[in-house]
Amino acid sequence: MTDSTNGRPRAESERHRGAVTLRRDSIPASTADEKLLDSHHRREWKTKDAWRALRILSEFVEGFDTLADLPPAVSVFGSARSKPDSPECELAADLGAALAEAGYAVITGGGPGVMEAANRGATEAGGMSVGLGIELPFEQGLNDWVDIGIDFRYFFVRKTMFVKYAQAFVVLPGGFGTLDELFEAITLVQTKKVTRFPVILMGTEYWAGLLDWMRERLLPDGKVGPADLDLIQLTDDVDEAVRIIVAAADAAATENGKQ
Repeated sequence: MTDSTNGRPRAESERHRGAVTLRRDSIPASTADEKLLDSHHRREWKTKDAWRALRILSEFVEGFDTLADLPPAVSVFGSARSKPDSPECELAADLGAALAEAGYAVITGGGPGVMEAANRGATEAGGMSVGLGIELPFEQGLNDWVDIGIDFRYFFVRKTMFVKYAQAFVVLPGGFGTLDELFEAITLVQTKKVTRFPVILMGTEYWAGLLDWMRERLLPDGKVGPADLDLIQLTDDVDEAVRIIVAAADAAATENGKQ
């Protein structure tokens, strides 16, 4: 198999571990996250985890140093498994373009599917396109539309970058990883661990059942309050999503100017 962009042979198996690319027999059986979080190896703290702590620190430093000069940015999430001609990929490409035209960089997980579509939309519109990759046993590296890319070993370092450098989260249809990012963002805003920013769901039909369950189960049981549900905004209109983001940024700037 050859790479369609440069004619070189493409490895059947490839894994990115930070700055390192591993192929074929060099790919280990486990990921860095798996080794760190494996409870069966707690005693490794005395021999190996101190070194891992330095490696984790280096990932934070690399991320902070690389992204510190980004323009205002929006993190966009969605499935890596979505097909290029799917409605969510078309929506993601339109969103990426609209955000770029509004002056925002677009941050994704750097993978295929919805992420690639959002990166492509931003790049084709002349905007800044960022990909934050992660070492996984079953996915390839960063897509070709990423202008600035960082590959991480550790999920929690990567998640910090998604939040720290974004003024909003836009969540398109996706699976467990997308849901994880959605609920983490809502929890951080709800608990005031981060300055409030918009969390926008796009794909009204896809998300309707989840929102109905929250309103019909969580709210009556007192597990969340009405204000908590107001943290989530739902739309299929790209222009409306951008207006929500811009309005929130303007409000935050006004508030900061008063302090």
